[in-house]
Amino acid sequence: MEGEKVSTHPEVPGEPTQTSTALLEKATATIQGFGPVNKIHQHLCAFHFYGHDMTRQVEAHHFCGHQNEEFRQCLIYDSPDGDARLIGLEYIVSEEMFLTLPDEEKRFWHSHEFEVKSGVLFMPGVPGAIQRQDLEKVAKTYGKVIHFWQVDRGDNLPLGLPQVMMALTRDGQLYDNLAQDMEKHYNVSFAAERENRAYMKGLAHGIHPMANGGGKGLETVLREVDCKPVESVARVFV
Repeated sequence: MEGEKVSTHPEVPGEPTQTSTALLEKATATIQGFGPVNKIHQHLCAFHFYGHDMTRQVEAHHFCGHQNEEFRQCLIYDSPDGDARLIGLEYIVSEEMFLTLPDEEKRFWHSHEFEVKSGVLFMPGVPGAIQRQDLEKVAKTYGKVIHFWQVDRGDNLPLGLPQVMMALTRDGQLYDNLAQDMEKHYNVSFAAERENRAYMKGLAHGIHPMANGGGKGLETVLREVDCKPVESVARVFV
């Protein structure tokens, strides 16, 4: 498969950052705490495609932190560089937690088993033996991803509706050029890592039939509705 090569790092409009702004940021950085951001402990690299269009595939750099052993949350950027665009977010839960969700909710979540065992989900710069210790756990999880910035079509601002994204579930889905670019850039081999991960076990109950869109496409659409007036809310407290 070959995907159309589109710039995923468009120029963001606006005036260059002024010296006064940079100095202000430096001052606030020495005063304020950044607890949520400081919990980020790992960089996972993978690919996402739009829930309604598998031909639109994007590189996704996850910067993740654990809330607990069964739940982690990730900020998703289009690159690991300092000027990267924040394009979305992902929540990752254990299989046990996923199974407690209503069936309709399960459709928004995708499995990670194939991503991990195929080698295409990896931690840049981390020795294989070390990253595999955590990826054994990731293989047994589900994720829910929303992208706000459609960089694959060249948007220089986050335009349009947030969209549900999905992940790879079998061979033949990922565009060869995207895989090759990633392997070359990070000096990794997905085929070699697939062999190294062959021992890993996936989801204990198998991939749930309602996960991964339930086998169907999912697209966010906008629908106009009547807006509840403030007065009706206020009467509740009278």
